[in-house]
Amino acid sequence: MLPTKKSPPKQDHADLTVLVYGPSKIGKSTWCSRSEGALFLATEPGLNSLDVFQVPIRNWEELLAACGEIAEGKHPYKTVILDTVDNAYRMCSDYICTKFKIEHESDLGYGKGWALINNEFHRVLTKLAFLPYGLVLVSHSQEKEIETRTGKYIRIIPTLPDKARKIVLGMVDLILFCDLEVTSDESGKPVYRRVTRTKPSPHYEAGDRTGRLPETIDLNFQAFIEAFNRPADAPRASAPRSVPAPGDGQDKKPAPAGK
Repeated sequence: MLPTKKSPPKQDHADLTVLVYGPSKIGKSTWCSRSEGALFLATEPGLNSLDVFQVPIRNWEELLAACGEIAEGKHPYKTVILDTVDNAYRMCSDYICTKFKIEHESDLGYGKGWALINNEFHRVLTKLAFLPYGLVLVSHSQEKEIETRTGKYIRIIPTLPDKARKIVLGMVDLILFCDLEVTSDESGKPVYRRVTRTKPSPHYEAGDRTGRLPETIDLNFQAFIEAFNRPADAPRASAPRSVPAPGDGQDKKPAPAGK
């Protein structure tokens, strides 16, 4: 039961648990669809323009059934994509409320309803993460006002409720924020570039436990693979910093979040 040797770091991106979030229509699902052996657990419409394998998920029971089939291993898929994890959490909430015959989580009192929902949500995501497949969780983005002793500022975070977000952020290896970077050409006209941000910032939620990624990558799955697989001794410089377009106040401020 107890280990006799250390487990090595995972070298294959397909073994990781990843959160991908950003504004609507920026290309999150397209990025995910390039994963090897991708299977979408689609909790909301939005894949109609993509040629992908998908399982429509309309409630928590259907998600549990799909997870059971995935766990059996009798399939060719290598990456499971939960799109979106936000809707999955709402389905989990509905499931618990129906099971205990309540209309709202607070009806059980003393926070018991919320605890049941979060425990069930955590249980299922953890089970998926421990399977021998990659796991990608997709979410949208929102702006949240952060107040400190010295003032207020806006931070972009996933649209998950606070407790669900803490569960997800605590279990993933990568937090990838999909953003629209604005630069300007020689004539001063704005140039837009879709990027993935991988490192923590006061302005947005992001993170890379592997330490293998540069701060900014083009929002392109092949670019992500090349960056992840780059030899450890190779330079990992970030992409050039944004140059503010006319009228922009800061060169590092991300684009407004999708609602």
